[in-house]
Amino acid sequence: MTQYRWRIVALLFFATTINYLDRQVIGLLKPTLEHEFQWSEKDYSRIVLCFSAAYALGLLLFGRFIDRVGVKRGYIVSIVAWSVAAMAHAAAYTTAGFMAVRAALGLGEAGNFPAAIKAVAEWFPKGERALATGIFNSGANIGAVIAPILVPWILGVWGWQMAFLLTGVVGFAWLFFWQWHYDAPGKRTEVSAQELAYIHSDADEEAPVQRASWLALLGIRQTWAFIVGKLLTDPIWWFFLFWLPSYFDTAFQLDLKKPSLELAVVYTATTVGSIGGGYLSGWFIRQGWSPFRARKLAMLLFAACVAPVVLAQWAVHIWQAVALISLAAAAHQAWSANIFTTVSDVFPRNAVSSVIGIGGMAGSVGGILFPIWVGYWLDAYKSAGNLTAGYNALFMVCGSAYLVAWLIMHALTPKEARVSL
Repeated sequence: MTQYRWRIVALLFFATTINYLDRQVIGLLKPTLEHEFQWSEKDYSRIVLCFSAAYALGLLLFGRFIDRVGVKRGYIVSIVAWSVAAMAHAAAYTTAGFMAVRAALGLGEAGNFPAAIKAVAEWFPKGERALATGIFNSGANIGAVIAPILVPWILGVWGWQMAFLLTGVVGFAWLFFWQWHYDAPGKRTEVSAQELAYIHSDADEEAPVQRASWLALLGIRQTWAFIVGKLLTDPIWWFFLFWLPSYFDTAFQLDLKKPSLELAVVYTATTVGSIGGGYLSGWFIRQGWSPFRARKLAMLLFAACVAPVVLAQWAVHIWQAVALISLAAAAHQAWSANIFTTVSDVFPRNAVSSVIGIGGMAGSVGGILFPIWVGYWLDAYKSAGNLTAGYNALFMVCGSAYLVAWLIMHALTPKEARVSL
């Protein structure tokens, strides 16, 4: 049997790496840009808000768009849009300019996950989907690992404008490989009959179904379980992305103008979490468990692994904080690999991107509201001269969000039921 499907995962992995590299740059340049443009924490939170709001809208629109035009064309539109927007940051010289280009970046980047999850549903049976999702989702972590090493170096040599230009141009190189290698499984001559039969071994998904409207999808409990899971947990990951460098700078005086080993360790740990989380639920399935039961138990374990991050407030050395945050961030990515896969487990393939878009939009709404609160919260503590205490309270929120989300999801979908449209 051929293994062409893993080449598809490699393409999705590199796209996701580029996606997160581009969005991470501004977090690493935050101290430099704050000094140059005299930003307050509220200014920065508004810039993050513009990205989050556009990303939320983009998820909803791209989810439906990709279900209509297909993965290949949808991904091309998405990565061209976000690469142009990433490079446009170099031309921004006002706070309003940064808000505009961040909005454009968020709108374009929103196509990544609806397209990638749909591609996995097309190319993998259920037993391998979480692992495939975990592998490509680990690209988010690799992008976040590369950024703390690459961006400070570019900043020191060429300045902040070149940091945006050089990272933004990478997406256009990826387009060549995507156009050359991607298509539906049945259209690739490199895929053997055995691999094609294995890909389509979930026979219950092969029957064509009518495309459902957004309103119809919102009437389904499984949609709401995914919405709640994303709404309560996505903002925590965004906090780790956008404020973690600033936290280390504030609490432990980390020099962000130099390559940061501490940040690299945190985001490297998330790679292990993403792939390991996908592998664990797949292992449960191979032991005879249903996909529903396997995903649910795995997600409960990962939610419990986030909780110890509340202890970060008592860390007296930066590596103690790194260890706790690394565990939480890794557990988030393990959770993410499985919550995405729950959609392709229960929904027909031609509705997967739409549901991913709806739930992703909910996560982004949380990402909109959370930064607003974080900005006011941290400014209040900064005015009181104790900014570190503000971050400590935020870790209390991070540690409890996943267990709360799991309990609500379990209440909404206590039993396994496949959606029929």
